[in-house]
Amino acid sequence: MSIGRAADNTLTLDDPAVSRRHARIEYHHGAPHILDLGSRYGTWVDGVRIERPVPLGDGSEIRLGDQVLVVRRVRSADQSAATIIVADIPGPDAAAGQRSQIQSADQPRLRPGYSLKRLSATEGARRYVLKDHRNGKFVRLAGEDATLLELLDGSHSLEELVSAAETRGGDGGGARMVRLVADLADRGMLDGVAAAGTAPAAGRGLLRPREWTWSGAPDWFERVYGGPGRLLVSQPAVLLAAALALAGLVVFPYLVLARYGTPFVVVSHLGLGGAVFLAGRIAIGAVHETAHALVLASYGRRIARGGIKLVLIFPYFFVDTSDAWFERRRRRIAVSAAGPASDLTFAGVFSLASLALPPSPVRDVCFQLAFAAYLGGLFNLNPFLERDGYHILVDLLGEPRLRQRAQAQLRQVFAGQSPARSRVLMRYAVGGLIWSTAGSLFAVALSLRYRPALEALLPPGAVWAVLAASWLTFFTPVLILVVPAMRARNRRGIA
Repeated sequence: MSIGRAADNTLTLDDPAVSRRHARIEYHHGAPHILDLGSRYGTWVDGVRIERPVPLGDGSEIRLGDQVLVVRRVRSADQSAATIIVADIPGPDAAAGQRSQIQSADQPRLRPGYSLKRLSATEGARRYVLKDHRNGKFVRLAGEDATLLELLDGSHSLEELVSAAETRGGDGGGARMVRLVADLADRGMLDGVAAAGTAPAAGRGLLRPREWTWSGAPDWFERVYGGPGRLLVSQPAVLLAAALALAGLVVFPYLVLARYGTPFVVVSHLGLGGAVFLAGRIAIGAVHETAHALVLASYGRRIARGGIKLVLIFPYFFVDTSDAWFERRRRRIAVSAAGPASDLTFAGVFSLASLALPPSPVRDVCFQLAFAAYLGGLFNLNPFLERDGYHILVDLLGEPRLRQRAQAQLRQVFAGQSPARSRVLMRYAVGGLIWSTAGSLFAVALSLRYRPALEALLPPGAVWAVLAASWLTFFTPVLILVVPAMRARNRRGIA
């Protein structure tokens, strides 16, 4: 395949910066290679000027003069496709000029600045992923929905869109278009329509969550991965981390039950132990987020943003790995699992250190750090909270909005209603209720270990009041789920 300015080339590029015979693509050793034919301005592949034949892969970028060509592999309908990126309109004046022709919600228009990717058929019906570059929101779409996006160009009224969708998809096409427009509007993906829930965060002062974003975070994590970070996600490093995590799971229960160990206590001081725990939790949380970012970088993607959040008075680091939704299921699970895996690895390291050290403040500190790492790991792996473990389970089951749907079904059962039951949702809901109850009972048992320390500070009655208040707090999630539904059942007079 010859490329150049002359008309007899296989691909003719009418550009004075392109030579008459600029480059040629040939097939060598099972792969296409490109070679420069002595052009005036050279041939560049992925930003590097070539001096000899260079192999081309899916996504390779070829620059000839002022022209840029991108190599794409032909994919079947069942395979994933390349990401389609529609850039935002540059500059406020250009944006205003374009949007002046749009009648806001009367003529819905998909706002520029988005990416659309088709995943493989194994992802199920909703295999298209649409991301808004400005607000970072995602929506999963079925193939029928994705084909309707091209109609949202701002030149059709909603009535015309419904009519066009019915022409394409039959009687159900109109309802599908209405749902699609409503879904995109809720996420702020339509021009002139604000996203739902964009009101300022509730609360004042310390009660209002705060967030500080570091603009250099995506580049920084990319540089870290390009250096030592690449080694941390290599196979030998992963196997070593797994061995440390497994060793810690054996050692830590022994430390708690057979030798010593009271959480939040260092050299018999509760306050000092609490400070060590909090500092360790923040540091381990930073490593947790770094692990997410490095695994995402290993798949050639960047975090969208990163920084620090402050909830009440507690700071923690965060990274936005939402671009993992553009990857296949196995890779999404790996990105989600990277954070808890780092927690369990460091928990194992500190547990082994605590086992090996003689009685000393350093041993107490190692125990508190192991406890902080385990607490973070179990919290993030909890499949009944919308954390890493939950996202892993959603990907494994292929059940979107798993928690909300399962809890709604369980409430209906407690209220004596007869919903159309799903076995997957019911098992998840019952498992979540058992998990929450068991976790609350464990927290109650653990809280009794602090009774002697509290009795040294407070009268006996006040001690039991503090413990009872904490126990009520532990069981609040279970009570919120069960009590309102049971009251509704009693009002209806169902036995």
